[in-house]
Order: sequence, then C-alpha cells, then structure tokens
Amino acid sequence: MTHMQQRPYERALATEPAADGKPAEVVVLTNRNGMRISMADTGATWLSCELPLADGMRDVVCGVADSTGFARQTAYFGATVGRFANRIAGGGFTLNGQFYPLACNEGTTCLHGGTDNFSHQRWQIRRRSADSVTFSLQSPDGDQGFPGNLSAEVTYQLTPENEVCLTYRTQTDKACPVSLTNHAYFNLAGENSGVKVTEGEMQIRADKRLGLNADNLPDGTLCPVAGTVFDLRTRRPLSQGFMSEAAQQQTKGFDHAFVPDPALCDGQQTVAAYWSPAGDVCLEVATTMPCIQLYTGNYLGGQPGKHGDYQDYAGLALETQYFPDGPNHPHWPDAVRGISAAGEQRESVTVYRFVF
Repeated sequence: MTHMQQRPYERALATEPAADGKPAEVVVLTNRNGMRISMADTGATWLSCELPLADGMRDVVCGVADSTGFARQTAYFGATVGRFANRIAGGGFTLNGQFYPLACNEGTTCLHGGTDNFSHQRWQIRRRSADSVTFSLQSPDGDQGFPGNLSAEVTYQLTPENEVCLTYRTQTDKACPVSLTNHAYFNLAGENSGVKVTEGEMQIRADKRLGLNADNLPDGTLCPVAGTVFDLRTRRPLSQGFMSEAAQQQTKGFDHAFVPDPALCDGQQTVAAYWSPAGDVCLEVATTMPCIQLYTGNYLGGQPGKHGDYQDYAGLALETQYFPDGPNHPHWPDAVRGISAAGEQRESVTVYRFVF
C-alpha cells in the first residue's frame, strides 16, 4: 500500500453519503520523511496522522470507520469546532447590551458552537498544494444564535519537520465571540493500541488553570497549579495522582483549561508536550492562543472508532482556544475572551510537532 492509497475508513467516507447526502472529499498530505495525514471537508476534520516508525506506520489520531460512525459519534473526533470552542454557559451571552440566546446542546450550555456547529458543516476546499489544504466556511448572521456573517478558514500544512500547522482566519461583520479549535484526540501508542493515554507523560508550561463550578463551567477564577494534581510544569506521568482531587474527580479526569504565560504563546515555543508510554514518540504543541484545554478522553467509552468502539481514555485532546465561557466574564482581559470586533480579521496558529 502506498502512502497515497486510501485507507479503508478514508474510502468509506469518500464513497458513503454524509448527512447532506454527498460523500466526503478526503485530502491526503505526505512529507519527505514518510509521515502521512488525511483530512475531510465534512467538519474540516483531521482524520488520521500516520508516523513512519521503525516497526511500521502508526496512526496516532482517533477517528471513525465510516459515514455511519461519523454521524453517530459525539466526541468531535478531529473536527474544527466553532463558532466558539468549549462552553458558553447560561443559554447565551450579553454583548454591547444585547442578550444573544444560543442553540444549546448541553442543557443550558452551548458546547463547541451549538446544536448544528461547524463540526457538522460541509466546508469548501478553497486551496490545496503539495503540502497544505485550506477549508473555508460561511456562517450566516444568526447561525446557532451568534450575530454577524462570519467567514472562516482553516489551513492544514504538513512540514518537512513533521509538524501539522493549523492556521485559522476569521472575519465577521458584527461583533461576535469567535474561537475555533481542532478537536483531534491523540494516542501516541497508536489509536487502536488499547493503551490508555494516562499511561503517557505530560508537560504543560502553565502556572494557572481556570477554576470550575459544580457544573464544570468556568467560575471566573484562575487557580494556581502548584501543589495540585494539575501541576504539569515539569514532565511527569499523567497517572501520578490521577483522580486524587475533587476538582478532577468531578470531570472523571483532566478536562481543564490551562493558562500559560502569554509570552510563551507565540506559535513557536512549546507550551505542552506529551510522550507515549514507551517514550518513542513525543507530541509538542505551540500556539498563539491564550489557553489550552487538556481532555483525557474521560467519556470516550462506546464512541465508534476505526476498528471498533473506543474505551474511556483512548485518546487525549489538546485544544488551543480563547478562555471557555469568555463572553460571560467581562472582568477577564479582552485578549482572552474571544470577542471579534465588526470587520476585524483574526488569525491564529497552532502547531502539532511530532518527534520520533
């Protein structure tokens, strides 16, 4: 099988009808080292990430086997989510004196942009080259309750340095919260390995995390990580102290937003790193976004995968974003709340670098 030949799940997605009745268009990128990634226009989704290791190709991104699985899964596997990643509480938000009710999909909470968010949409392939593909989406005024016509783009680029660079560009004609992220789940032992991600080691260069209330929504506080299970400032096993504190027990693992020093968020310096249990692969993350959500796949059990259903902790997400529920916390600095001004063009970059 050559690198450019479609894998069975890619072939299924490219031939079976998606929710809109048309099959997905799948794009494959490779680099000179033999690394291979694939994306689909449905949800501008990152489908796979294969690393050429000594024992063969290893796919380290979780995903589904076919269009039925794509429709059934509720984990946002590899999808581009928006308009606003993570949660907005209270059924909506107030901006410039007006309350905007949102299409809530988690009780009175709007998760990842609402009921019919960007992960469910058919993106257009706007540009492609030997090493990149750009997807674009037009979101109309009032989409899921959000104000303004929004133009969004995401570019996936695979570099010779084994980096997957994601560049997001947005513009809206009315002031609106906008925070796009990718919801890939990584398992560096292999997405079908059966190895729990908590067996690996993590470092996140953040002194603080966002505090959560009993509903797992930001309570407006910034909590020091020192002396807690959330202290990941130096490399250590994720299993160390896992589920030992109430703040983690209520989310069944890590599902928390870490706040690095803004000086680190330049898109070049590593803000987070994750090592496979065997230590043969490391994932380094750099970003221009002000926080990073670590989610250890606490509720992945029963989600359809490429080779059968996944179990809890089968993959972890490192989602770069503006502060969750930022629109409802006006006391936070504007730079972290994710409010785009009318006509403002915004660009952010997140780099996933694989070292092996």
